[in-house]
Amino acid sequence: MTSAVSNQGMATPQRVPALNRPNVVSVGTIVFLAQELMFFAGLFAMYFTSRANGMQGDWTEHTALVNVPLGIIVTLVLVSSSVTAQFGVFAAERGDVYGLRKWFAVTILLGVIFLGLVAFEWYEMIHHGITIQASVYGSVFYILTGFHMAHVTAGIIAFVVILLRISKSKFTPAQATAAMAVSYYWHFVDVIWIGVFIIIYFVQ
Repeated sequence: MTSAVSNQGMATPQRVPALNRPNVVSVGTIVFLAQELMFFAGLFAMYFTSRANGMQGDWTEHTALVNVPLGIIVTLVLVSSSVTAQFGVFAAERGDVYGLRKWFAVTILLGVIFLGLVAFEWYEMIHHGITIQASVYGSVFYILTGFHMAHVTAGIIAFVVILLRISKSKFTPAQATAAMAVSYYWHFVDVIWIGVFIIIYFVQ
């Protein structure tokens, strides 16, 4: 009798719901992109500070030489590459390896075209005598676009690594996660370029 009462008086243990831990790759990607955002924020601050101090000099003359139609084409190319990268992610989510390879290959191609077009813009600017040593505007122009080109190059390399891993081993959920993380980085680079495009080609 005492045992029965004792058992009835005991509280039934409550089941603790399972905790959904955040994906390590996703968290790492977010932290990395936050760091990169602060880096580019510093570059944007450098641009506007240089602009405020250089308006009395040849800043206006040099900004007039920027090829706006080419800048629009460059931007459309990079935005298109962001779309194709997302199509690759959709393919990865479906387990469609062929679609992932196809869309990531197109993204790589568009990224290379972007780099080529920006390099051509550099050639035009140098041809007009705008160099790092020539003026303040030349310095901030090449630093800002140069660092962005470096990030685009890193993204292209990351896409190539993903394609190589897929071709040499069986497609796994881990590879799909890696493909998504690379696409997040690429979208970030795309958004940063839109900011670069606005301040260089329109704000000037």
